[in-house]
Amino acid sequence: MAALDRVSAAGTIYHWGLVNTYRSQLLHGLVRALEVAVVSLFLSIALGMVLAMWRMAPRRYSWPAAIYINVFRGVPPLVSVIWVYFGWALVLNIQLDVFEASVVALVLLYSAFLAEIFRAALTAIPKGQREAGLSLGFRPRTIFFTVLLPQAAKISLPNVGSMLIGMVKDTSTFQVIGLMEVVYVSTNAVASTFQPFVLYTAAAFIYVVVAFVVDFIFRTLERTIGGRPVGFLPRLLTFRKERRVQAFAEA
Repeated sequence: MAALDRVSAAGTIYHWGLVNTYRSQLLHGLVRALEVAVVSLFLSIALGMVLAMWRMAPRRYSWPAAIYINVFRGVPPLVSVIWVYFGWALVLNIQLDVFEASVVALVLLYSAFLAEIFRAALTAIPKGQREAGLSLGFRPRTIFFTVLLPQAAKISLPNVGSMLIGMVKDTSTFQVIGLMEVVYVSTNAVASTFQPFVLYTAAAFIYVVVAFVVDFIFRTLERTIGGRPVGFLPRLLTFRKERRVQAFAEA
């Protein structure tokens, strides 16, 4: 470890070897943060789509959705998780564990953001497509799931990736209820090593790496479903689809 130590101009010794010492705990915290974020993302997408469609209803019906969206877009993650973990137990007598409370807190917040993203994506699709589907005898449900929803998913996909990055970062505030994620592990390590700069820098590096990986995944998905795929991985993902289209054309 001594070979990795560095001394600042002020004489402070930075033990960078601690990153290797605590690597397993940091990775465990990362896995926990990703579990919370991924589960929250899927639930937020489902609730956000419902809220988006509700928000697009006539005003006399859509005002509850508008209130929900505007309220939870303004609530900080720390306040949200405290409401869920402590407030629900106190007022509603509902006791959630740390994982469940973290997921619910993120879903309440990010479903509001995703609702506006989905609403903007749906309104960006020309109304003539729905009218054309109705004129051909398709049911509104069929038009929505086969025509409108795929296009809305393509439009909103980059923003959904940004939401996932935000969810992973927001788990860092949930250490207040004991979620054992990256910052929680770093804080415990700092208490015993007194090396906050080293360990919090390692935590920041982990979040940056996650952001790059998530961005790569969603950009790959965007190229895969958005027209002709570009690059090796998007072409590999759409290889079977292209073969079926080619065989159909030859037939």
